[in-house]
Amino acid sequence: MNVAFDFGITNTDVVVDCYSKKKFFTFPSQKINESFIEEIFETISIQHNEIKNIAVTGGKSSDLNDMYKNIKITKVNEVDAIGYGAIEIYNLKDKPFVVISSGTGTACVYHNEGQFNHLGGISVGGGTLQGLSKYLIGHKNPDEIEKLAIRGDRNKLDCLIGDVVNEIGSLHPEITASNFAKAKDLDSSSPEDIAASISNMVGEVIGTISYLNAMLCNETKVYFLGRSSLNTVIRTGIEDRLKLANIAGVFEDKREYGNVLGALAYLKAKLT
Repeated sequence: MNVAFDFGITNTDVVVDCYSKKKFFTFPSQKINESFIEEIFETISIQHNEIKNIAVTGGKSSDLNDMYKNIKITKVNEVDAIGYGAIEIYNLKDKPFVVISSGTGTACVYHNEGQFNHLGGISVGGGTLQGLSKYLIGHKNPDEIEKLAIRGDRNKLDCLIGDVVNEIGSLHPEITASNFAKAKDLDSSSPEDIAASISNMVGEVIGTISYLNAMLCNETKVYFLGRSSLNTVIRTGIEDRLKLANIAGVFEDKREYGNVLGALAYLKAKLT
């Protein structure tokens, strides 16, 4: 049995691989130490003598000891975890690709000729969604925010191209000119409209950095990992931005576990 951990800012993801059958678990992140690992193993009912290897990535996991109860801990650089995760989920093998990992924040990685290159990151992601929503509408649960956003109308807060000009190049009038710009003239707005505008804004920012990096690398697709794109309103914002540059977004199941699957795949690669 092999076990991998991804210690994110908000969530800690765990995958247990036993005879090629994978089980996934998620826990609120805590301080990264042996006690947290023990708590996770107790919760998912795994005895340490059942485990052959452990892989860790994310956070300050590199500060962990190299052994846990005589089990070797393989520490995986987060860029490698993202790259291997994309290969695992999307079956990309040796082909060049751009992958965006968007959890609490957002990172971009380019793979070419067996090398994973960190193209940079932005501080906008799921943490931005939760933080702004908590302050503006009193909600920080991602599921509740999504439900509100689906019912809301961001056009009541966002200023669109069609609101201010007739035409800018090939930009469609429904494209956002300025997020939340109409809010300056409003005394109040509904929680639904605010949630819709925040979610769309997060998606547009992620989508913009995605297509810019894809164009930089001469790629026509971007592959997504992380929980942020599970929010349907964020995903729509991402895809609307990608369309501006004729870049396709690819969203596969289990992508929220991309980094932890990448850590597991890295471990397997090193064992063979």
